[in-house]
Amino acid sequence: MISFIKKSYVVIILIIMYAPIALLMLFSFNNSKLPIWKGFTLSWYAKMFNDASIQQAFMYTIIIAIISSFAATVIGTFAAMGINRMVSWQKNIAMNITYIPLLSPDIIIGISLMMLFSVIKLPFGLPTLIVSHITFSTPYVILSVMPKLKQMDYNLYEAALDLGATPWYAFKKVIFPEIMPGVIAGAFIAFTLSIDDFVVSFFNKGAGVDTLSIKIYSMARKGVNPTINAISTIMFSTIIIILLVMNIKVNKKLSKSQTK
Repeated sequence: MISFIKKSYVVIILIIMYAPIALLMLFSFNNSKLPIWKGFTLSWYAKMFNDASIQQAFMYTIIIAIISSFAATVIGTFAAMGINRMVSWQKNIAMNITYIPLLSPDIIIGISLMMLFSVIKLPFGLPTLIVSHITFSTPYVILSVMPKLKQMDYNLYEAALDLGATPWYAFKKVIFPEIMPGVIAGAFIAFTLSIDDFVVSFFNKGAGVDTLSIKIYSMARKGVNPTINAISTIMFSTIIIILLVMNIKVNKKLSKSQTK
C-alpha cells in the first residue's frame, strides 16, 4: 500500500509538471487558433520558419548562447581551478560570492546589470546581452567543475611539471581530461540557461535585438497565436535533446571509468 502511494505521488507530480507542456506541444499541431482540436497540421511550423522576425530572434538567441556559454565555460573553469587552490577561509568566501548570483532573483540581476551598462555608457544591444548571459552563467560552470577538481589528484599536475612539462601542456594533458565531464556539463547548462533566459535579457536588450523568449512574450501580448506553441515546442525539444546527449556522454564516461 505504501509503495502504491509513493508511486502515485510521483506520477501526480510528473503530470502536474509536464501536462501543460504536453498540451502546448499537442496544440502546436492543431488546425485552429482556438484551444479546441480541429485536426492535424504543420502550418504553424511553416509560418514560424517563414517569419523573418522569428528567424532573426532565433539567430540572435543562438549567437548569444554559443558565445556566452563558451566564454562562461572558459572563465568558470579557470575560476574553479583558482578557487580550488585557495586556503580554506579564502575558498569559503569565494564560494559564497559565487552563490550570490544563483540565489538572487533574475530581476535583481537584470536591473543591476542594466544600471551598470548605463553608468559605463555601454550601448544596449548584442554586446550587453552577451555580457549579461556570461555573468549569470559563469557560477553554474564553477559549481559544475569544482566537484571534479576535488576528486582529482593534484600531485599528478605537479609531477608533470617536475618532469619538464610546461604549465599549459600539463593542464591540457593532466588536468583537463580529469575535469572534462564537469566542463562539458557546465557548458551545456550555460547554453540552456542562455536559450531559456527572459528577465535578464529583457532589461539589457537593445532596440531590434530580440531573443526567442522576448519574441514569444511580445507575440503573446497580442493574443492567442499557435505559432508561439510551435516555437516553444522546438525550444523545449532542443533543451531535452541537449540534456539527453549530455547525460549519455556522462554515463559513458562513468561506465568506462568503472570498467577500468
